[in-house]
Amino acid sequence: MEHDQAAEAHDATRRRLLKALGVAGASALAGAPAFSALAAGTQVTLPFDNGERDLLSFPQKRPMIVLTSRPPQLETPFSVFNQGLITPNDAFFVRYHWAALPTSIDPQAYRLKVGGKVGTPLELSLDEIKKLADPLEVVAVNQCSGNSRGHFQPRVNGGQLSNGAMGNARWTGVPLKALLDKAGVQAAARQVTFNGMDKPPLGNGPDFVKALDLDHALDGEVMLAWAMNGEDLPLLNGYPLRLVVPGYYGTYWVKHLDNIEVIDGEFDGFWMSKAYRIPDNACGCVPPGTAPEKTVPINRFSIRSFITSLQDGAQVPVGRATQVRGIAFDGGYGITEVEFSADDGASWQKAQLGKDLGRYSFREWTASFTPPRQGDYALKVRALNRIGQQQPLQAQWNPAGYLRNVVETTRVVAA
Repeated sequence: MEHDQAAEAHDATRRRLLKALGVAGASALAGAPAFSALAAGTQVTLPFDNGERDLLSFPQKRPMIVLTSRPPQLETPFSVFNQGLITPNDAFFVRYHWAALPTSIDPQAYRLKVGGKVGTPLELSLDEIKKLADPLEVVAVNQCSGNSRGHFQPRVNGGQLSNGAMGNARWTGVPLKALLDKAGVQAAARQVTFNGMDKPPLGNGPDFVKALDLDHALDGEVMLAWAMNGEDLPLLNGYPLRLVVPGYYGTYWVKHLDNIEVIDGEFDGFWMSKAYRIPDNACGCVPPGTAPEKTVPINRFSIRSFITSLQDGAQVPVGRATQVRGIAFDGGYGITEVEFSADDGASWQKAQLGKDLGRYSFREWTASFTPPRQGDYALKVRALNRIGQQQPLQAQWNPAGYLRNVVETTRVVAA
């Protein structure tokens, strides 16, 4: 009875979603659906040239900053990050490469195929996947590789995003290792590839397939997740199943996952061999305007921190303490220290770290700021992690606009 009620509730939700999307039946999978805003919105201006964006609602989403609607590329308004460490599902950013994405998924008919260099090829239902192992939860940041690209100077090609193409959620699923152990990985295996239901709309573009080295895929942390923040994945965040790769950029977090293949070589598909690559050096950077001699696939996050409680141009009281709050995170080594500066980096004070939700999560920090006089102040924040990584004071550059993690500045006025 409970199962029937749950199925009926899901079907009702799916019908409402389809109606909102303006698509019906098989056409949703056959072509490129038109994602229409649910309500008229307003415009916001991001802090760089040509930063005007619509702020609109999409299915299962509150008003979001729209970079493109076909395919959906939705950025989280930065004010959301001051409301708590966990990013709500309806405010979580969205990034697709192709406009032909599924809008009608029957969870009872869904199957995940596993093949290639395995002893036993598999085709599993969602219920079977959930029974592979005891469910686990991890709080982890998912960040788009191009987050903050709009701030690069000189400007680079690609989606001009501000700092909202990231989010922190509690993911529920099973380890990918449990699935691969069930299939039986052959001795010759080297990598594992992942494909989802989103496809090139005309059939002649490169399918979005990503790969992980076998050791990484088997580390017990990479997950097959069906829930975020205690609820089914929103459609635009990968329903019914997505890959979760803690500490790694979102390009690896394949949505609507329906095919896994174990291979005995290095995958050379477009989205690994041509796209999402960074300079092959310690900083992932080159002098502005130049091209790297050698590149590697983008991988772990760089360390970052932000002030969330104050925006550029905010007023603070002179001679009285203001609590400044923000977030810090890295690629999974763990934040150990955050420093705050109220004088444009001339001096620094240790901030107080908040609750630790895990090494892949946002970490809250707070600091007290008492401006002694009226006037302008340049506030900065920088983070340090367990392996000694710290943010650079000067922005580093690469031609793809990845890895931005410069010490950010928030300018306020004491009055």
